[in-house]
Amino acid sequence: MRVLLISANTEQINVPVLPVGMARVAAAAEQAGHEIRILNLMRPGHVSRVLADMIGDFSPEVIGLSVRNIDDQNRESPRFLLPPVSRVIEECRRCSSAPVVLGGPGYSIFPRAVLHYLKGDYGIRGEGEHAFCRLLDRLVQNASVSDVPGLILPWQKNARPPLRLRDLDAFPLPRPGVHLDIPSDVDAEQIWVPFQTRRGCPMNCSYCSTPAIEGRVMRRQSVSAVIENLKVYVRAGYRRFFFVDNVFNLPPTYAQNLCDAIIDAGLEIAWQAIVYPIRIRPSLAEKMARAGCVGAALGFESGHPEVLSGMNKRFSPGDIRQAASVLGQYGISRKGFLLLGGPGETRQTVCQSIEFAKSLELESVKLTPGIRIYPETPLARRVRQADMIAPDADLLEPTFYLEPGLDGWLQEKTGQMVSQRDNWHT
Repeated sequence: MRVLLISANTEQINVPVLPVGMARVAAAAEQAGHEIRILNLMRPGHVSRVLADMIGDFSPEVIGLSVRNIDDQNRESPRFLLPPVSRVIEECRRCSSAPVVLGGPGYSIFPRAVLHYLKGDYGIRGEGEHAFCRLLDRLVQNASVSDVPGLILPWQKNARPPLRLRDLDAFPLPRPGVHLDIPSDVDAEQIWVPFQTRRGCPMNCSYCSTPAIEGRVMRRQSVSAVIENLKVYVRAGYRRFFFVDNVFNLPPTYAQNLCDAIIDAGLEIAWQAIVYPIRIRPSLAEKMARAGCVGAALGFESGHPEVLSGMNKRFSPGDIRQAASVLGQYGISRKGFLLLGGPGETRQTVCQSIEFAKSLELESVKLTPGIRIYPETPLARRVRQADMIAPDADLLEPTFYLEPGLDGWLQEKTGQMVSQRDNWHT
């Protein structure tokens, strides 16, 4: 089949992002024998300039559309990001009669609500390499799609659960310029090429949407496959990467083996990663730095033990301090995150967290007042039980938790901190 895959993320929140998940689906579908075209709409102007021409030239039989972001997670002035995606689909409908299949991380968090809002024909929740290829096969055969894992249909109440791939090496990795490309009018120097070596996160933080996207069981790409794919990108001229694994440093043995392999391969790359503030020993930090790590995102969220416990964090302020110290010792830039206003938060705990973050002397800190509520999370269950939201609320429109008594004061406090420190922002 002729398959057009579109990344509909035209918002550049924080930094421009390449659609690595869609690229992996494209590589799998191509290997399965389908003719693939990819369109990365990184800017709003791309829709009017290139979408209709692409559809007209290619005449796709299926259009897959990746939805990355639902909103910008900003409680004070939230931007709901699905209307621009809806306009992309309207243009697809105007130019083609091909069915539209929705997927992507944002879609997977709200599969039914997004399918209804965007009026898609099909939706695939979770990992798409196997499921999307099976759907294409069923469409080619004009056969029932009832055995496609994670498939959501507009008229169907029950759906098969998503498939969590056990063997991540079973499908090909995307190639630069083929499955993952930077539009010609986007500055390549702004891009950190996304790389994923692990899926799933067992940490079960109270507010986190990752289990809905990737599941709770961590699965790993073989180190050899990661290195061979990195070599392909380096030969194509890419030198900056972002390991988008939810926790780069877990398990530590895998992280160390990966760093060793990058060093042994002589790749001479620069990269960033997300780290969980436990089990970051000097031996790991030293290898990360030697392998090219220049930045680490430390999502510690709070500096107060009780607030951390309420978020189901499995570390203490002491663990955070040790992780920040060790990373800094080896020249790795550290970006901290404070997620303020959750259950149990008080003015005192907010002030304590801010003072704690100041004492770490990080290179940058992001302050977020209020917590976005995602379905199927412990936080969502808590607010439903407390009748703070309707039992049937789908939470698609940006919905936030802020502990009573903090509204107004918390925003003023975080604004004050940002104004006083150049490297702090909201």
